[in-house]
Amino acid sequence: MSLTSSPAGLVPRNPVGAHVPVSRGLAAGGLPYARAVGAEVVQVFVANPRGWATTEGVPAQDAAFREGCAAEGVSAYVHAPYLINFGSHTAETVTRSVASLRHSLRRGRAIGARGVVVHTGSATGGRTREVALAQVREHVLPLLDELTHDDDPWLLLEPTAGQGASLCSLMADLGPYFDALDHHPRLGVCLDTCHAFAAGHDLTAPGGTKALLDELVEVCGPGRLKLIHANDSKDVAGAHKDRHENIGAGHIGVEPFRDFFTHPATEGVPLVIETPGAKEQDAVDISRLKALR
Repeated sequence: MSLTSSPAGLVPRNPVGAHVPVSRGLAAGGLPYARAVGAEVVQVFVANPRGWATTEGVPAQDAAFREGCAAEGVSAYVHAPYLINFGSHTAETVTRSVASLRHSLRRGRAIGARGVVVHTGSATGGRTREVALAQVREHVLPLLDELTHDDDPWLLLEPTAGQGASLCSLMADLGPYFDALDHHPRLGVCLDTCHAFAAGHDLTAPGGTKALLDELVEVCGPGRLKLIHANDSKDVAGAHKDRHENIGAGHIGVEPFRDFFTHPATEGVPLVIETPGAKEQDAVDISRLKALR
């Protein structure tokens, strides 16, 4: 997992890594897995990704994970639970979303994470996007304002594949979302390549990756892209289906990923895979991306 394999021991322009399992503990499970697959950056869950239950973590594991990442030059990110939706028409869902995201942000700081990724949600119950975004503002802006420490993580908005009444899938949708949150200084973007492709950004078209990244910068401003989820897609562009595929095995293919290593907007931005398969396949996908780099 060490980055010393880079030329002259330098940290790569774009570290490449994976979402790692932590069922055995952040340090005891996540770090050995990261080493085994050659990850230079890791993403973890700090709560049940498909539930509302939260835990305080194990201080010894937190410290060992934080120290292990620092010793080997590995950056860490947290993915918040999938149930979070600040656009929901159900009051209980919104209340639980606040508690869940606050937990992920606080746990992120405890383990030294640079960012916490959260899906942008949807306007449920037949309500308008404007009403849902007003609710996003009411409940998310106070959480952002709690990020007052220098080592607090960024809150990274991850647009979805465009299913249902999604609040944010195309890059243009990030504009109203950022406006609702006053372009808060701790607000960033996590770009999922499968989601963007499924939403309608055809990365396989000539200049497709560049066009996507150019639009992201135009809409959100420079320096807001903080993390890339590098995933191929099992479905065609515009299918609005969130089905990840291994790098080069889906409809995006290998070549569009090459441009993520050269565009000015991705300078210093890590790439994390969330692709199918076990440890051996993660190692293959990471190696493939490093070869493009």
